[in-house]
Amino acid sequence: MTGVAGRRIVVTGAGGGLGREYAKLLAREGAKVVINDLGGARDGSGGGSAMADTVVEEIRAEGGEAVANYDSVASAEGGKAIVQTCIDAFGGIDGVVSNAGILRDVSYMKMDADAWNAVEQVHLYGGYYITHAAWPHFREQKYGRILVATSTSGIYGNFGQANYGAAKLGLVGLINTLSIEGAKYNINANAMAPIAATRMTEDLMPEERLKALGPDHVAPVVGYLMSDESTDTGSVFIAGGGLVQRVAYYASEGHVFNDVPTMGDVADKWDKITDMSNAKEGKQVQTSQS
Repeated sequence: MTGVAGRRIVVTGAGGGLGREYAKLLAREGAKVVINDLGGARDGSGGGSAMADTVVEEIRAEGGEAVANYDSVASAEGGKAIVQTCIDAFGGIDGVVSNAGILRDVSYMKMDADAWNAVEQVHLYGGYYITHAAWPHFREQKYGRILVATSTSGIYGNFGQANYGAAKLGLVGLINTLSIEGAKYNINANAMAPIAATRMTEDLMPEERLKALGPDHVAPVVGYLMSDESTDTGSVFIAGGGLVQRVAYYASEGHVFNDVPTMGDVADKWDKITDMSNAKEGKQVQTSQS
């Protein structure tokens, strides 16, 4: 088996925008896809089956295989139900694209607990619930592909998106650990920060920029990361408008204090500590010069 042909993949938030593009591309490449979507508004309010059903109909009209699911990712029960839909329909599960999301943008001064919790629950907890439900199946069959939707708002920050950014970078922390725990089971876990024109971003970017940022530019990268050929794991990518990049952490050479330093000692060495001219990429923090 190559690519994603025959693979059974869940795509959350697949009723529109990026999720729809991911699901349709995967189906065109031969995957059997669960289209999960609540059909709600950008802020998570409302809902219905129409969005997911429409994508299923589009995929089937093109000769692909898909089923709809309307459960919420924001609960353990919902995550389990989504995974079970894939198992019931296709006999198992091979991959998860955790894409579902909402926005409750507001400056940090004005942000209340409801706006914070709602976004964390869908993005961060949702990523946990869906991947945790799929994890035992991946381990047992010694195969799994996980892709979570992170964001440049988490990697670099963005005004009015403290809740969203915190959740999105939290997902990077999740895949960092899943890549380690999943290595011996052939489970790859990566994160994608898409830059695309969707209803989530329609009023966040200038119109002329949005025209160049079709979701179809991102979908092939997602498809590759879900494929049998992809060996990347624990990696973060940005894709949009034709540009695809990998993002990584780098550490300076730093300075080792042989004794407990004073604040003055730290100040004296601060330029060396923060000097990134000889920085190196690394997944493990060095605690000494050895």
